Amino acid sequence: MAAPATSVKEVIQKKPEGLDLYARFALAGALGCSVTHGAFTPVDVIKTRIQLDPATYNRGMIGGFRQVIKNEGIGALATGFGPTFTGYFVQGAFKFGGYEFFKKQSIDLIGIEKARQNRTAVYSVSAASAEFFASVALCPLEATRIRLVSTPGYAKGLVDGFTKILTTEGVGAFYAGFGPILFKQVPYTVTKFAVYEKVAENILAQFDKSKLSGSALTGINLGSGLIAGFAAAIVSQPADTMLSKINKTKGLPGESTVSRLAKIARELGVRGSFAGLPTRLFMVGGLTAGQFAIYGDIKKALGATNGVEIAK
Repeated sequence: MAAPATSVKEVIQKKPEGLDLYARFALAGALGCSVTHGAFTPVDVIKTRIQLDPATYNRGMIGGFRQVIKNEGIGALATGFGPTFTGYFVQGAFKFGGYEFFKKQSIDLIGIEKARQNRTAVYSVSAASAEFFASVALCPLEATRIRLVSTPGYAKGLVDGFTKILTTEGVGAFYAGFGPILFKQVPYTVTKFAVYEKVAENILAQFDKSKLSGSALTGINLGSGLIAGFAAAIVSQPADTMLSKINKTKGLPGESTVSRLAKIARELGVRGSFAGLPTRLFMVGGLTAGQFAIYGDIKKALGATNGVEIAK
């Protein structure tokens, strides 16, 4: 018996499922993270300089821009663009695609009603699980970026810097900062998603979502992302400073990562741990707002609008 004919309308309306759906989430997240982090490379250069050499770069973000341009030229502000764009493309795919995947697994495990009642916990566990795998992918490229930014002239770019670290220090050097990057990224990502979901839920509760225009939804994503970014930046700032420090130079012979972290923490103190926070608030707030706006728009463009939602 012949299979029933499928109309063009039915084909168009069919939603992606399974691996196809999560691949679209991953692509949307990859583009959102790589574009925003790439665009903020100059701000990241200044933030890293302030963290690593606060005695020299002590004039704030604008003053830092002037110092770098005067001493090294405007091209120095693009230092680390290659590993930044590449690293956050990969990380964004794991982070956003993984978040949607683990959220669905959590809901399937405990049931939709229980998930709604404990949605903040679901958001947090999903974000933490996704970030672990995202950090494994990001760590080597982040180590390369920090070395390029902190040591002008170290290498000509991503490939040269990556190869130089690999041949002179070995694979372990790429993961010397894995502890700090987890310590930074897991609380950052948990805060980022949990706060975003909560803020967006509260805003959307005031409207009929079905009647909101695409630009209105993008605006809500931007606003919710900005607030989430500020919260995430504050929570993760000490670990971000330690990550910059540990990746600046290689450790002493026989010195473990734990002992290096303990020494850096003692040297920094509470005040030093928050060096560069105003610059990072500006950077992370903008990054996060842009990421959620781009992610939402690209998901819609790709037809990946059938993820499981548990917001009330």
